[in-house]
Amino acid sequence: MKKVSVCFLFIMLTFSCKLNNEEDTLKTNSYIPENESAYYLPTSTTNQIVYHSNYTLSYNEKFEQAEWVAYFLKKENLKSIEFKRPYFIEDNKVTTHSADWRNYKNSGYDKGHLCPAGDMKFSKSAYEETFLTSNISPQKHDFNSGIWNRLEQKVRYWAEKNGDLYVISGGVLTDDLKTIGIEKVAVPNYFYKIIASQNNGNLKIIAFLLPHENSNKPLYKYVTSVDEIEKLTKIDFFAKLEDSLENQLEKNSDYKDWSFN
Repeated sequence: MKKVSVCFLFIMLTFSCKLNNEEDTLKTNSYIPENESAYYLPTSTTNQIVYHSNYTLSYNEKFEQAEWVAYFLKKENLKSIEFKRPYFIEDNKVTTHSADWRNYKNSGYDKGHLCPAGDMKFSKSAYEETFLTSNISPQKHDFNSGIWNRLEQKVRYWAEKNGDLYVISGGVLTDDLKTIGIEKVAVPNYFYKIIASQNNGNLKIIAFLLPHENSNKPLYKYVTSVDEIEKLTKIDFFAKLEDSLENQLEKNSDYKDWSFN
């Protein structure tokens, strides 16, 4: 396993998340890091990694959705600019073609964002980029507008309070899942979110595993270890960390360093 210092990882992460001006168009928003091997990404079980301007994803054609979406949430980009909500469109960077939005029509499920539109309100192009069908997964409405939304808001709170974060989101994709639409888009039974933060040279990670149903329980009740999510997804989330640090961080499910007030 390649070993890279934590400091270097976050420096590379900053450069790899190139942000665009509002006048940039969605069609031209594409940034592939010059040194992909240094890019701070999980492994892909499908070898179909898709780079967008403000987030990156690994698309799983079998389940017609991303197995993970990863992005850098910068404190300075936490904005509340209101843009007109666009229509969802297919992702033309997915070589196998992302699912058509019509699969969701009359399905009873929301088009649940994996990279939230609310995290990308610093420019129109960044906001519109989240409305690609490669960035959504079928979610029950009360889950999408309930505990999933609460977790998204908590992540923005942590970015405001603690500074820049690295965020990874996805559904747990398994062969026994219910599907919707002609293209058989899988409906995950669980969704996860992993957040990494570095302050004063110290890296900390927190991971959540949420059953696909709304809950009024406190968010910390759903904190788990990265190791547990890796077992379920077969994805290695921090493969480029030094082995001993990776093992230490990924087995931890303590949330005492994170504010839940």
